[in-house]
Amino acid sequence: MEQDLLIEQFKAGRLAAFKELHTRYAPNICGVIHTILRNRERAEELTQDVFVKIWDYRASYDASKGRFFTWVLNIARNAAIDELRSKSHKEQQLNLHTTFFVDMAEEQEEQTFGVDMNRVKGLIRGLGKKCHQIIELLYFKGLTQKESSDYLDIPLGTVKTRVRNCISRLRKNLVD
Repeated sequence: MEQDLLIEQFKAGRLAAFKELHTRYAPNICGVIHTILRNRERAEELTQDVFVKIWDYRASYDASKGRFFTWVLNIARNAAIDELRSKSHKEQQLNLHTTFFVDMAEEQEEQTFGVDMNRVKGLIRGLGKKCHQIIELLYFKGLTQKESSDYLDIPLGTVKTRVRNCISRLRKNLVD
């Protein structure tokens, strides 16, 4: 079924469309959550919670603001970070580095969850040390920009500038 029609039917409350979207996206969403939590069982549970949430909030999806998958991915990422914070994993997670996540991806080549892990690894490796730090703290460890600023002992404005610069470099690398 065409993606746009499927999403329209989903927004209209058609259960068949929801099931199809779940079939298409659940493995990828579970993979992202697992990357953040490092717990397969909890990632699977949280994936189901994310899909319940998107069903409940389906009317709030606006295609003019971004792709459907990006919308779901943001909900999943936020849920995983909330989970990390609720379990007080911050101290444990601070000991992890970007190389840990790249190595983890290499260990799970047979379970890429539909993501081109070689491309992701290449994009991460193509960034500098400062971008690695920001990506680790904000996206993998779930810290806020303020917490990252305190952890790195740099001004909050510097963290925000680095985030913008890193995102810009990633976008440029994706286009190239």
